[in-house]
Amino acid sequence: MSFMWPTMLWLLAIVPVLVLLYWWVLRRKRKAALSYANLAIVRSAMGRGHGFRRHVPPLLFLASLTLMIAAVARPSAVVTLPFNQQTVILAIDVSLSMRADDVEPSRMEAAQAAAKAYVEEQPRDTRVGVVSFAGTASVVQPPTANREDVNAAIDRFRLQRGTAVGSGILVSLSVLFPDVEFDLRATNPRQRSGGAAGGPRGGGAIAPRLKEQEGPDPPRQVAEPGSYGSAVIILLTDGQSTTGPDPIESARMAAERGVRVYTVGIGTPNGEIIAGEGWRMRVRLDEDALKGIAKETRGEYFYAGTAVDLKKIYANLNSRFVMERKETEITSFFAAGAAILALLSAMLSLVWYNRIL
Repeated sequence: MSFMWPTMLWLLAIVPVLVLLYWWVLRRKRKAALSYANLAIVRSAMGRGHGFRRHVPPLLFLASLTLMIAAVARPSAVVTLPFNQQTVILAIDVSLSMRADDVEPSRMEAAQAAAKAYVEEQPRDTRVGVVSFAGTASVVQPPTANREDVNAAIDRFRLQRGTAVGSGILVSLSVLFPDVEFDLRATNPRQRSGGAAGGPRGGGAIAPRLKEQEGPDPPRQVAEPGSYGSAVIILLTDGQSTTGPDPIESARMAAERGVRVYTVGIGTPNGEIIAGEGWRMRVRLDEDALKGIAKETRGEYFYAGTAVDLKKIYANLNSRFVMERKETEITSFFAAGAAILALLSAMLSLVWYNRIL
């Protein structure tokens, strides 16, 4: 646990002062009581609450005061809280290698079925967008809460040549940050005139804990990797990147904006030989690159060797988006505890002594 205003903790010095004051008042009361000759009068002067019970209300009050002072210092802690993932971008490989049938009935059909099952399980307020990539990448469906539109977009996939994993990431980022122009030929995005990076359809500013990045270009705000809580990208591919921007550099751009990229590799370790008109090639899964993308953005990599594995992965991702461990201010808990102890102290005083403290 930490405190956002730690300088306010000096007020805790009041607590031992009050303890000493309470001890001094008790001593004075005891001395005054001993001045009476009649023992019954002494007992009356000292009060009915002999023993430890008479100290309980003051102790509860001091504990309440301690919690109130701690609340003023604004405590925070890493806790597990419900996580409202507002936007999910599904970036799916539609290269020719996805027609391989080492994942039944084919990699493409398995990916489509699993993606649609995943979409149906999302909360109704979660918006889902779809990006397809092969030699180039494009937005098939902007983020929407309409599940029918998303499923129709997934059904419209058409296989194409080439695999540009980096382009898939950058186009996904352009959906989340429409005011930033990402150069799909290079890996250096530039800010469009008059706009600052923001969430999808006004979905919020860049994540907190910002810092300035030094470099030849004008400094820009850079978020802590994995800190953007409004959206994630799920990247599914079955092969090596053959064209377009460097996937790791593209992942670095996602990390600079705090966006997590969860990568899913579909296929078999040895790959599959596919053929076309006058050509044959073996398509292999580049797990190292996908692991690097996930690591760069604080996401995770998952391997799907079968259609069943792929559905399990999507279900696992869905559960990961439900709860999240994050540092959260817990001032309200301290304030509530202080109020409860203060009320309890007053109630016991009224019940035992017909007065407060």
